[in-house]
Amino acid sequence: MPPILEITGATRDYAVRSGGQAASLRALRGIDLAVEPGEVMAIVGESGCGKTTLSRLCLGIESPSSGTVSLGGQPIAGYHRTERARLVQPVFQDPYSSLNPRQSLGSIVAAPLVVRGEGTRATRRARTEAMMAAVGLPPHLINAYPSQISGGQRQRVAIARALIGEPKLLICDEPTSALDVSVQSQIINLLGRLRRQFDLTILLISHNLAVVHHLADRVAVMYLGIIVESGPTEALYARPRHPYTRALLDAILPPTPGARPRPIEIGAEAPNPIAPPSGCPFRTRCPHATEICAETMPAVTEAGAGYYRCHHPLG
Repeated sequence: MPPILEITGATRDYAVRSGGQAASLRALRGIDLAVEPGEVMAIVGESGCGKTTLSRLCLGIESPSSGTVSLGGQPIAGYHRTERARLVQPVFQDPYSSLNPRQSLGSIVAAPLVVRGEGTRATRRARTEAMMAAVGLPPHLINAYPSQISGGQRQRVAIARALIGEPKLLICDEPTSALDVSVQSQIINLLGRLRRQFDLTILLISHNLAVVHHLADRVAVMYLGIIVESGPTEALYARPRHPYTRALLDAILPPTPGARPRPIEIGAEAPNPIAPPSGCPFRTRCPHATEICAETMPAVTEAGAGYYRCHHPLG
């Protein structure tokens, strides 16, 4: 089967102003990515690395400045928006702003069916009740409003709305970051269960590597608009080859009481994305950088089932 989602050479430019003058910001700089049916693919990286821009391209909200984005084997731009919505649905970061406060929860969940004209009022209500039950919402909440439920329940409503149309791909952009820590694990476990129940393919956008480790089959690490390393989750966590990946993993708090995280060796100051460094974009923060890093962008190097971009990979 072809990939559910395939991105080839995608770039995305924005016109901005810098120092009072017009400038161009390249948020994505040649992204190659394929998401296979049934897998959870995670995109990780610091804020500003291009994760959300990439998700907007995958949803068809924006178009790449160059390169291609294909969904189900066809260019995403060739779909009508209702056809595209049947294939891919988002779950946004903030459940407080992604739900209409004037609609009941039942109306919110059923909205995709109403827009597409699917079924009768009775069949839509039955499907809504079934989907709300699938995400762990009690039946009496079908007539409640977003202001009457908790943040975790709101995110369950958002997930139910995304799934009721039976999409092939779910794009989750930081789905737990706006929730209390005690609720985050519930949503993570829910996504894992729904993935198995509905045979979902998920593109998970996150900066939380603990969440990614729990859910994802493969991970792609982004830095300043490029993917610097990608591979199966367990292999990448056990043996990262790129210094940036190593730094992200070192920042995870260890689960053992009293244990301290490893010291982070990279520089704290991120470069200006309007004027990125020459050669390797990570070189200004990398403790291993040499002259070649300033002169040449590292080529893609295959490593097992993954790859990395680094002149001086970790052993």
